[in-house]
Amino acid sequence: MSKADWGKRLKKVEQLAGLFQQCPLSSAYKPRLSRPGQPSSIWKLFPRQCMAIHFAQSCREDVHVFALEKEHAKMGQRIYLVTSYSELWHYYSTYRQSLMHCYELIPEGAVCKLYFDLEFHRPSNSRIDGKAMVASLIQYVCEQLMDVFGIECSEKDVLNLDSSTEEKFSRHLIFILQNAAFKDNIHVGQFVHAILQPVLSVHRKGSELEKNLGVVTEDRGERGLKASSQAKRPKREERDLSFLLVKHKDGQDVLFVDLGVYTKNRNFRLYKSSKVGRNAAFTVAEDNRFISKPERNVSAEESLFLSSLISNVSFTSQKILTWDLPDPEAVKYPKPQCSSTSHCASDSLEGFQCSPHKEVDSFVLTVVNRDGIKGNIRRWNYFVSEQLLVYDILRYRWCQNVNRFHKSNNVMILVDLKEEVWYQKCHDPECRNFRSSSYPLPQDICVSYLITMDEEDQTYLMDDVGNIIPSQKSQPPEQNNQGSSSAVRVHQVEVFESWGDDSDNQTYIEALEMVERSTEFAEDDVSDELMLQTVNELEFQKDL
Repeated sequence: MSKADWGKRLKKVEQLAGLFQQCPLSSAYKPRLSRPGQPSSIWKLFPRQCMAIHFAQSCREDVHVFALEKEHAKMGQRIYLVTSYSELWHYYSTYRQSLMHCYELIPEGAVCKLYFDLEFHRPSNSRIDGKAMVASLIQYVCEQLMDVFGIECSEKDVLNLDSSTEEKFSRHLIFILQNAAFKDNIHVGQFVHAILQPVLSVHRKGSELEKNLGVVTEDRGERGLKASSQAKRPKREERDLSFLLVKHKDGQDVLFVDLGVYTKNRNFRLYKSSKVGRNAAFTVAEDNRFISKPERNVSAEESLFLSSLISNVSFTSQKILTWDLPDPEAVKYPKPQCSSTSHCASDSLEGFQCSPHKEVDSFVLTVVNRDGIKGNIRRWNYFVSEQLLVYDILRYRWCQNVNRFHKSNNVMILVDLKEEVWYQKCHDPECRNFRSSSYPLPQDICVSYLITMDEEDQTYLMDDVGNIIPSQKSQPPEQNNQGSSSAVRVHQVEVFESWGDDSDNQTYIEALEMVERSTEFAEDDVSDELMLQTVNELEFQKDL
């Protein structure tokens, strides 16, 4: 071989080496944590919220839904991630650049913590002490929890997160109560509205507050507060809550507490995350007094992260707090009421309302309607952390432990959606620790989704440094050729079929995202009329 030929070959090898350094080849990456007992990992990305929710509900693994915002994406556009808490924390603490705009999805009907979103425009409220307002609000809410529910708490039970800037004062408050949580975030919203009625009624007419009130009325709040006096606790003097009124940019009075964060399937920004285009991530506030208690093999930082998750609530020994619903057609729960997984109230509080899993409700009714006895569902609670539906049963007291009907205490039917089984527990003190045998759920209500998917069906990929990118299949052919030399490690994702041409498809997707973000139309099933109206509005705006 001549010297010239050798030089050409060496140059070619150096070029190939440089290319492989820039685009290394690797096998498809499937995340798996190395903790003892950790199950196989799931990390799936979805273009639509309803797809992610359906997938998470069908998984036997302990998974949850999170929303991700991407830099340089269209305003409001989000990708939905399904994974476990531990898996998210592992990559969340590693790929901060890619996962820095992350939101927890608080599922519809899920038992959750009491939480607040607080903010005001600093230049318009230069004389206001934000820290003092937060401290006063925490004290007031703790007093109300004691007066209404008999729950004792203090600022040491409140995780105080801060994402303030020079332009805006911004806080998140998460109440980590001892063995107590709210039935869902709708009930949280009703409670918050009720205890803030004194300030809401002050500047209701002609202010921005009226827009935030929605369907809640002052009378309903008064009924709830009057009912609290029936608990025979000392009645406090009505507090002056005028300190919660702040000035908007336009000079109008608005509320320090954001009342719009208590809707179905609400996206709530995570600890250590910021909004797209901003660098103000939520951190522990200087005046925070809450200290997390890490479990074994969990770091203090991860423990704090888990404490900040609104729907991270366990079933064991929880008192479920409820508040009257404003819809007159809805079933009336006890007004301010404390139910418990360990005791039962009287039969006079009966009522039935569909859970998010209506097929499971129907099945449970068949279990408690037999042998001439017509049982009913008195109350349901959904613990999303364990995918557990807990039904308090009315008028059906058969207990497998004593092999007979209890004389007074009712039973519970528990449905484990992960294991696809149901079993019975008891309110009777003698059966406190009893759990019946597990029975399989009917196959027709056990909807299973495929866990593994072909790479060719992927819409989004995540590379080995955490960047979320469109798959090559979703790109035009000429872009596929440009990227054909690079093989990236990916987390597998769900894909939806496209229809029509690209412009029609994009318009429909934008319309669907607009409808799903609406608090008024938060259901998965969207009417054709509404979609057609929204598509027409988008097309009209684009023609302008």
